[in-house]
Amino acid sequence: MTSDKKHQEAADLILGAYESGEFCQPIRHIIGESVEAGYAVQALNTKRWLEQGRRIVGRKIGLTSPAVQAQLGVDQPDFGVLFADMEYPTGGALPYSRMQQPKAEAEIALVLKADLSDSGLTPSELLRAVDYAAPAIEIVGSRINNWDIKISDTIADNASSSLYVLGTPSGSLADVDLGDARMVMKKNGKPVSYGAGVACLGHPLNAALWLARTCAAFGDNLKAGDVILTGALGPMVAIDEGDFVEADISGIGAVSLSISSE
Repeated sequence: MTSDKKHQEAADLILGAYESGEFCQPIRHIIGESVEAGYAVQALNTKRWLEQGRRIVGRKIGLTSPAVQAQLGVDQPDFGVLFADMEYPTGGALPYSRMQQPKAEAEIALVLKADLSDSGLTPSELLRAVDYAAPAIEIVGSRINNWDIKISDTIADNASSSLYVLGTPSGSLADVDLGDARMVMKKNGKPVSYGAGVACLGHPLNAALWLARTCAAFGDNLKAGDVILTGALGPMVAIDEGDFVEADISGIGAVSLSISSE
């Protein structure tokens, strides 16, 4: 079987799991464990979703923790696509039916005010292109049964993305040190995850810079208005129907969501 056919078979399995709610087996057994193969599969389903009318509004960064990178045998983050229908307002009820094996993680989101098209982008150029930061909770999920994933599985599965919630914008980045921002996430009123900006590749702007350069190298530039979820500040936490999740990030703000039984 050719690589193209393997990629298509894997994309069909992932898409089928999204649409049916039934989990699939790891697709690394079809495409291997290369990063490039994972992105090839991700691109196939992104194209199909765009043809169905979905709209891209940004990207999410995953694998920003050295411990998670080591677990999956890689030395770099990965990214997935954010679509407009994945975002919910802070305080909103997110339908459990749109989640598969869900877990919550608190992050710092960045929203751009300028396009980023240079694979040699500098930190100062990135900083000038950011409009504002906001607290965020990402709901990650996996179409792969029992989260049995390696690097190509999660990349192919749109970096294990599901939904996300943005809190109120914090204002100018000049007023806050993102690397020193402290995070506490609670589930049903009980603290369940702690972290800080430094846990995200040393600084959330490091993660955003990696993403902007990588997307530019792919020829798929980040654009003004795009949302960047820069990566988890602390351990992810499993969630279920009826849960209420809230996160507070010092200097950035608070964000919350509930999980409905819909």
